[in-house]
Amino acid sequence: MADHQIELTILMPCLNEAETLGICIGKARRFLSDFAVSGEVLVADNGSADGSQKIAETEGARVVSIEERGYGAALRCGINAARGRYVIMGDADDSYNFTCLMPFLTALREGADLVMGNRFAGEIAPDAMPFLHKYLGNPVLSWIARLLFRIGVGDFHCGLRGFNRERILALNLRTTGMEFASEMVVRAGLGEYRIQEVPTVLSKAGRTRPPHLRTWRDGWRHLSFLLIYSPEWLFLYPGFFILLFGVFAAFVLLPGPVAIQGVGFDIHSFAVACTAILVGTQGLSFAVVARRFATANGLLPRSIRYSAVLDSLTFETFVTGGGVIAFIGFCGFAYCLLQWASTGFGPLEYSSLLRVLILSLTAFAMGVQLVLTGFLSALTEIPTC
Repeated sequence: MADHQIELTILMPCLNEAETLGICIGKARRFLSDFAVSGEVLVADNGSADGSQKIAETEGARVVSIEERGYGAALRCGINAARGRYVIMGDADDSYNFTCLMPFLTALREGADLVMGNRFAGEIAPDAMPFLHKYLGNPVLSWIARLLFRIGVGDFHCGLRGFNRERILALNLRTTGMEFASEMVVRAGLGEYRIQEVPTVLSKAGRTRPPHLRTWRDGWRHLSFLLIYSPEWLFLYPGFFILLFGVFAAFVLLPGPVAIQGVGFDIHSFAVACTAILVGTQGLSFAVVARRFATANGLLPRSIRYSAVLDSLTFETFVTGGGVIAFIGFCGFAYCLLQWASTGFGPLEYSSLLRVLILSLTAFAMGVQLVLTGFLSALTEIPTC
């Protein structure tokens, strides 16, 4: 069958799935036959040592061997090797019924770019999903993803999903582990792809060996991926509020001690406020560098909300502004040094001068940090090819 005649590739990532792989392939081939769909079953084998490759070939599937380890690596290479216009991917552990793929294919035929299975809108069989995954991991991570990216998907981590192959290839997905599931949805959402959901039944896996998924390790990888792909939530918003707190507190405490309902705030609180100013500045600096790097390398689309601000923060702006702030800080430090010298480097009035010194050193450090941010930001925008 010529490649252009194949409408659908049913893709199964595989690592030692000899117990259930044959069953899954049989169901997938039955679906193609029953609904007269021109297609293929493709197994992306990730180094199985239990005879899975032979089983796949015997059952009529095409096998591609993937040397790079990882769930995402297997799927990326499998998608590249697929011959169908559409791809429906699903785990080879018999937890998904490959005879029930018509809702996915129908949505794809109607123009959807990505069709997600939703196990929570469908059915989760008893013992099919661990308690922590069902009531904590999947719901919480999906909620965080919806909050960060405003993508209306109820089940970000469903392993059964379909997509237009060319549209997904255009995203240039890069992760190699379990977080590939999140990357696909996030990148599709940020690219304003048309995403639909299909209620899906999750059955108890048919294999007896432990699953490849590791609850805490892979949960953390999903969460860290979501944060990395959202520099606004990771750097900008926390940095802004920490900086705002630091500036306000330093302004209030600069004239002298303050008492609120019998609680005194003095020089130590002033030092904390100045530290918050530095931390907040660093968060904002990281936000600018991260957003520019991600945009320049095609990881994130250009920010509509912040594009004007980012365009105004040029290399010269950072260097000039940072240099001025650092110079002011240096002048404040010089003033404190002269005051000390006027006493013959003897005892000083502790509180008032120390406030000036702390604020001056904070300004100097802040200015240097902004100058360095300007250089680093400029470096990330240099074309790599």
